[in-house]
Amino acid sequence: MNYLICPLLNDEEIKIFKKQLNENNSHWEDGKKTAGSHAAQVKYNLQLKRNSEISKNLSKFISNKILSNPLIKSFSLPKKIHGIMITKSGKGMKYGRHIDNAFMPSGRADLSFTIFLNKKNEYEGGKLIIENINSENKFKLNEGEIIIYPSTYLHEVQQVKNGERLVSVGWIESYVKSIEAREYLFDMDAGARGILAKYGRSNELDLIFKSYSNFLRILGN
Repeated sequence: MNYLICPLLNDEEIKIFKKQLNENNSHWEDGKKTAGSHAAQVKYNLQLKRNSEISKNLSKFISNKILSNPLIKSFSLPKKIHGIMITKSGKGMKYGRHIDNAFMPSGRADLSFTIFLNKKNEYEGGKLIIENINSENKFKLNEGEIIIYPSTYLHEVQQVKNGERLVSVGWIESYVKSIEAREYLFDMDAGARGILAKYGRSNELDLIFKSYSNFLRILGN
């Protein structure tokens, strides 16, 4: 599994999130300011000023939500959550095909994530397109859902035709760099926890958890 989609924020959290954004509507700036020289040529959106108090508070909240989610932790093995931004795209805005920088001032980018902060029917267009080796996948998720995918993939955001697209984006520096290794560890962890829930503890299961932990020690960085 190269990407993960799951719920992250509930309705009440989204409501509070938007209320704070509406109360601080003057803190938006051109999204090009945080893009690399190549990506900046195709980036047309607005983002919450990173040095604003509201941006710092919301970023901390999102980071804590990600780190407290067992499924996300198992999938991404997060060492560091960084570079969190709140962005919005109105009619005509888009973010063209690009690749995220491998290293940013805030950390290494192993995984990228997007959290969708408004309902699908509140805007037209604005799908996230992720290119794999031999496929192209389009995503427009439900309000409060997150998608996490390898930062090594080319991706883009389609032009918004109507309404406003509101998301939070950021990056994860993982304890395990390799996509394949993270997938194997995720499968092993999911399988072991499934057996534990169904049958309870056993000596055999202890060996599986032992192997998982030791593989993580070998593969981690």
